[in-house]
Amino acid sequence: MDTYTREIRKILKIGVVVLVLLGLFLLAVTMKSFKEYLLLGSDTPAMHVITVTGEGEVFAKPDVAEFTFSIIEERQSVAEANNAVAEKEKQAVDMLKEKGIEEDDIKTMGYNVYPRYEYQTRTTSSPVLYNEGIATYAQGNERVLVGYEVRETIQVRSNDTQKAGELISALGEIGVQNLSGLTFTVDDEDSKMNEARGKAIEDAQSKAKELADQLGVKLVRIVNFGENQGYYPMAYAMKGGLGMGGATDESVAPTVPVGENQFIQSVSITYEIR
Repeated sequence: MDTYTREIRKILKIGVVVLVLLGLFLLAVTMKSFKEYLLLGSDTPAMHVITVTGEGEVFAKPDVAEFTFSIIEERQSVAEANNAVAEKEKQAVDMLKEKGIEEDDIKTMGYNVYPRYEYQTRTTSSPVLYNEGIATYAQGNERVLVGYEVRETIQVRSNDTQKAGELISALGEIGVQNLSGLTFTVDDEDSKMNEARGKAIEDAQSKAKELADQLGVKLVRIVNFGENQGYYPMAYAMKGGLGMGGATDESVAPTVPVGENQFIQSVSITYEIR
């Protein structure tokens, strides 16, 4: 085989390789254009749709207890009332810390000072009318400042729900007022709501497949999605009588069943069908 023939064959081989590469390139471009066309087509409004709803619920035992109490003191001056509140607040906070409550979990929610007035009967010192020799004096009600009331409201958070009754009882013995608002919550509520949402989506998807089979259609794509969440703490009962009135004569800590909290998610999914 002469040199000229070898060169021709070499050129032909190179040409075949180039053609193959060119074909692959054109195929890739065509596939890309086809995918883009499908993507653009998905933006068009769906003409035939079905909508299904699903619901998911999760139950979780609360791991956080929260409640509030007030310290209310009345004195003739603001300074005296402030000192009285500060003294009782220190007593209450020290007790809470001794029972394992962290300082960051004791928070002042409000601090207010109110002037206290009373209406007193006032009589003029000079007679204003003589009636048959008898002096008559004018009388009226006079608004008189008699002191100041200082009111502090404190919120307590405990990561041990079993201590709630014990804490309320101990605070009542100190003499705080308005022990109220006891609630039990779950610290990581987001994860529970996410879990409930997942169950709701599974429920909706199952309903959509069943409905599509019954209608004899196929599910193409999701064109709309909506959700609505709910959180429902279960009811509990408190025994021991500690509420708005403060402490009672009972020394036994109130019984506070914790129960469970219910997390509910509902979703709505709209499918295009064909």
